[in-house]
Amino acid sequence: MKAIVKEREGKGFVLKNVDEPEIKQPDELLIKIKAASICGTDVHIYDWTEWAKNRIKPPLIVGHEFSGEVVEVGSGVKRFRPGDFVSAETHIYCGHCRMCLNGNQELCENLKVIGVDRDGVFTEYVVLPERVVWKNPPDISEEVASIQEPLGNALDTVLAEDISGKSVAIVGVGPIGLMAVALSRVLGATKIFVSDLSDYHLNLSKKLGADVTVNVKKESFVERVMDETKGMGVDVGLEMSGSEAGLKDLLKVVSPLGRISLLGIFDGDVKIDITNDVVLKKLRLYGIHGRKIFGTWFKVRKLLSSGKLDITPVITHKFKLEDFEKGFEVMKNKESGKVILIP
Repeated sequence: MKAIVKEREGKGFVLKNVDEPEIKQPDELLIKIKAASICGTDVHIYDWTEWAKNRIKPPLIVGHEFSGEVVEVGSGVKRFRPGDFVSAETHIYCGHCRMCLNGNQELCENLKVIGVDRDGVFTEYVVLPERVVWKNPPDISEEVASIQEPLGNALDTVLAEDISGKSVAIVGVGPIGLMAVALSRVLGATKIFVSDLSDYHLNLSKKLGADVTVNVKKESFVERVMDETKGMGVDVGLEMSGSEAGLKDLLKVVSPLGRISLLGIFDGDVKIDITNDVVLKKLRLYGIHGRKIFGTWFKVRKLLSSGKLDITPVITHKFKLEDFEKGFEVMKNKESGKVILIP
């Protein structure tokens, strides 16, 4: 079968033929990939960043966000049968560590991530354990079904606390930041301010519900937000960029007693003024990692099936698996929303 492989250390991937995977355990399913989406994590692996150097062990089939069809089930599988339309939680948890037993499987002490710690989904078939497979509702497309995992990231970031009736500032409107804009609007935010370095992303955020957009290469986000709010600031900040400068902006624009949720991954240590910008403002900071398994997935399903959340504008490009380089190019040039690969 065709697969996009991180064949060796260094920049880039290769498309090559590999053996089709086989079911080896009673609880496993063989799934035919219908659509797979590119994540920022995949870009890090492509570019061979410091994070990737310390985490990835080539050779590895990459990719972790997908939708597909079950074609075979192991003898112990109970919930699925051939023909089921599925996606999967990418965090494969052990089920027996302290975090798992406390209901926090996303923080499993023995966590294995699809396309990071084991072969992924930028290919034609994948084998996964039943415990992480998710049955999709029939009323969503293969493309939308493939982005439920990052949509769950965005949802948990937005809903760390109630957002209804509150103003929101979002730093970084790449694909997941764009999802956060749409979710904030649907879930009752009163006014949404966003910042980014890309006019493409900012224009797309307007279509999804942003009220005020700021390109921080051209003007100060802090000054604009404080001017628009008459010096009061916003109630909620969402850090989606992994940028120290972006986080510092949020700390300045979030009002006392407000909260900041952090999803962005930073390259290294970050220096902030804890005393004045957090302690003396009584701010609440929330780190977001993964999604609640499967609590967040149920919320995503209800939002999508309700018709109130239209996430399709986030999907801007589709390419054949063989043309993956084009997909990574538009992602890296910040000229896309979500990019879908079709095997």
